[in-house]
Amino acid sequence: MSVVMSENNKIQDVILISRSRYCDSRGYFNELSKQDCTFAEYSFVQTNHSRSLQGTLRGLHYQIGKPQGKLVHVITGRIFDVAVDLRPDSPTFGQWVGEYLCEERADSLWIPPGFAHGFYVLSPQADIVYECTAHYSQPDERAIRWDDPMLAIDWPLLENVPLRLSDKDDNAPLWDESAFDTNDDAK
Repeated sequence: MSVVMSENNKIQDVILISRSRYCDSRGYFNELSKQDCTFAEYSFVQTNHSRSLQGTLRGLHYQIGKPQGKLVHVITGRIFDVAVDLRPDSPTFGQWVGEYLCEERADSLWIPPGFAHGFYVLSPQADIVYECTAHYSQPDERAIRWDDPMLAIDWPLLENVPLRLSDKDDNAPLWDESAFDTNDDAK
């Protein structure tokens, strides 16, 4: 299986991963992840599966103290996936990057520890699997409001489709009200 990895031009360390897919009359096969030199310094300790309906926006989520790196795969459907750099010493601190991910292309997105993550569902339904470098920790969980004016994320919101948000995401604090202790001890 061939794998092509490309760092996003806007934010270093966020990597779009394109994989080849083996197809025949039965369907297809592709690898979702493989421990290789790209992620050798990280171990994936938790795998999550999310099924969301069209118009669902989840995020922007992150953890302080125990930040999670995430390898995001779209199994069915199409999403707009967003990462926001929360690393205070990074030259791209406070900047965001977005990628369209869908089942047809079999792309994945690597979001290293120290980023907030969110996605918006464009298809009627989407199944997203993401592998995490740290366990979920409710006391460390934080969120930033998805439509924060300082971040100015250009979400591709669908017309005539109601926005589906959890109460937690709808009431998340703005960037200026958030804490970003992303000490990376999760390797």
